[in-house]
Amino acid sequence: MIVVVVAGSGIAVSGRGKAATNGVSESFQEESDMVGTTGAATVQGHVAEGWGKVADAFRANFEGDPGEIGAACGVYVDGRPVVDLWGGFADREANRPWTEDTIVQVASTTKGATAICAHLLARRGELDLDAPVARYWPEFGAAGKEDIPVRWLLSHQAGLPVVDGPLTFEQACEWDPVIRALEAQPPLWAPGTEHVYHSVTFGYLVGEVVRRISGRSLGTFFADEVVRPLGLSAWIGLPEEQEPRVARIGYAAPFTLEELTAGMIETTGLDAGTVNAWISAVWGADSVQARAAELGGAFDPTTEIHTTRAYRAAEIPAANMVADARSVARMYAATVSEVDGVRLLDPATVERATAVQTDRTRMHGLPPELDIPADRSFYLSLGFWRSCPPMPLLGPGSFGHPGSGGSIGFADPDAGVGFGYVTNHWSFRVGEPRASNLAEAVGACLG
Repeated sequence: MIVVVVAGSGIAVSGRGKAATNGVSESFQEESDMVGTTGAATVQGHVAEGWGKVADAFRANFEGDPGEIGAACGVYVDGRPVVDLWGGFADREANRPWTEDTIVQVASTTKGATAICAHLLARRGELDLDAPVARYWPEFGAAGKEDIPVRWLLSHQAGLPVVDGPLTFEQACEWDPVIRALEAQPPLWAPGTEHVYHSVTFGYLVGEVVRRISGRSLGTFFADEVVRPLGLSAWIGLPEEQEPRVARIGYAAPFTLEELTAGMIETTGLDAGTVNAWISAVWGADSVQARAAELGGAFDPTTEIHTTRAYRAAEIPAANMVADARSVARMYAATVSEVDGVRLLDPATVERATAVQTDRTRMHGLPPELDIPADRSFYLSLGFWRSCPPMPLLGPGSFGHPGSGGSIGFADPDAGVGFGYVTNHWSFRVGEPRASNLAEAVGACLG
């Protein structure tokens, strides 16, 4: 095995012993003093020969801005693991280290897992993406929704980002009250003509379609059809016995309006006045996006209810998966390659699932003068985000889903890559730098 010893800011490689039999040929462990910690933060794991740049980038994230409390990164290429790194603290206040077995909430990275479940059914011929949702879920057809096809649920074009409610947190965790509310909810716009990110309702909408077809909840379907075949540590609805493994969420210093404006100017090419108007329209207190996150009053954005045991135990398939990075990477790897005999999606399914859907529709609620140019905007496909200027991945064919706070999972069909990055130091930046640094290092290693 080649042992990688981290000294100072560099990684020295020395050959020792026999070659590894699991395809991973370098391992390393380092300790670095981190400002604000109660001890030394250990970074450790394994990288295949030639993948040291990812280890360098992972280490650098702990020292950069916004920095890390704890994090992990996994990479697969052609179905084989080439990077498996973890480090820092699962709970900095308790001085509990992030270990190989640590898991963490990944927020909207969950949506990618939920989309994979839907596309598994489509691959098997059990789900027609162009069929009306009401074919599978008859009650959905009320209030002007009878003609909405399944694909518009996946592409955020159904007009249902908001539930009028009122709903309680307990009802959101029970599932059925949210489904009844969605059945009665009229669309905010003529479905298919505009789009807005369905931040919470996405999971209930797609999850109910999966439940109606399979007879299983989304969390159970995910466990049966994705987690167990691939041997993942990932849950949508976390069992209580797994709670000791969960990392505690911490928050980076809030970024300023000036920082947000600068990031938007860089990624969109718009002027400062237009960007500020866009931010107010999209993220203002009374905006559709703000209302969408509240789910009819069930989720109070001023609290940390999402960090509670009750939240993790529920099935909220847009937002509450708990996983480690290697599982996220392995899941995405199995969408584009065979992983230990398992392949989730075939090439035709991937091509259909990742076709951009929102390039011909405007974002709901924005006047034309606030439109972001199509070549500088986010690209939404059927449940995934495509590589785009605000979220560059490996190449134009890369697809996946980020999560609020910084986590992300993605695949690249051309490179045969599955990638996962998770963190408990939640930051809310335009173009999350930590994941971008790691993805850039992956690209450099691929050559």
